[in-house]
Order: sequence, then C-alpha cells, then structure tokens
Amino acid sequence: MNGTHKPVHLAVYDTLADWETGHATAHLARAGYTGRTVAPTTAPVTSIGGLRVQPDLALADLRPEDSSLLVLPGADLWDTGDDLAPFARTARAFLAAGVPVAAICGATAGLAREGLLDDRRHTSAVSFYLAATGYAGGERYVEADAVTDRGLITAGPTEPVAFAREILGLLGVYEGEVLDAWYRLFHDSDPEAYAVLEKAGAA
Repeated sequence: MNGTHKPVHLAVYDTLADWETGHATAHLARAGYTGRTVAPTTAPVTSIGGLRVQPDLALADLRPEDSSLLVLPGADLWDTGDDLAPFARTARAFLAAGVPVAAICGATAGLAREGLLDDRRHTSAVSFYLAATGYAGGERYVEADAVTDRGLITAGPTEPVAFAREILGLLGVYEGEVLDAWYRLFHDSDPEAYAVLEKAGAA
C-alpha cells in the first residue's frame, strides 16, 4: 500500500444513503487511501439505513489541501431544506483548489443549486430532478451511468458501481482494461473480468 496518499473525505449526515459509496470507499482503502468522515459537527449522524456514524471531523475543519477527494452521498436532507448547502459550498472550494469532488444522487441537486453543474457535463437520477432546482446547466445533462468533467464526478442513485469506477479511474487506482474489468465484475458479475483482475494483481 502507498502511504503517501492524502485521505479521502466522505461526507456523512443524517439520512445519508448507505448503499451509494461502499464500493468506492472499500476499494480506495485497499489501494492505500485512508477514509475520513466529515459531518456538519462531530456529533454522531444516522444513515437512512439506521447506521450510527461517529464523524472524524467537522466540516468547518476540512481543508482542500488536506484531501485527495471529497465524496458527497445522497440524503433526504438534500431535498428538504438548506441544511446541507455548506457541503455544496465546500465542494466549490475543493474544485477551485483543484481537488476532485464526487457527488451521487441528491448531492447532485445540491451542487446544481450551488451552480457547479452549470458549465460541466453531468448526470443524476433523471434530468427533470435537476431541472426542478432551477439551475442553468440543463443543456449539459448527459444520459449516462456516471460522468466525470474537470474534477467533478456525478452519478444517479442506482449507479454506485459506476460511481466507484469513475472515482477509481480519476485517482488512478485502476486504469484501462483493469478498470473496465473491475466494473464488469461488480456491475455485471462477469467471471471473465475476475481473471483479468487476478492477472493484474487487482483481484
């Protein structure tokens, strides 16, 4: 493992969608990335599945220069008020500093409200979900499982494996046919993909 990587920061907040980031965080950890959770405060939060998470740090203490990536999962709170708007503002700071951001499900709507999707290719659950935010980036919406554009990854709630593929590719954990095989194994249960990963020492 490479111990030189800066940590990957996973945003956690009440009602966060448990299933959306597991593939990414597990395989980043296997590649030597330390995962750290960041929340509105250091008080425990509860996921939509009822899991209680004790955050590593508060959002106010997170700096882009200390991170390899900020991951923003979906959560009911993205669509019920402005509680999570500070995370979208932090995403803006990360992108401005050249540090990538990955947003899935409801987090894409939060970034749309922040204006971060106005000039980037992106995707989400469906186009009209983002259109309801009133954002100006509708012409750049892409019907795809996941999209990466200038350091920003977006995906819909049914695509946690594609979301992870984009993250692993962006950070250089897997590339080329190995990255493709990883996706085929975990998305399609393709046994031939496992052979490719095993040969590459990535299984």
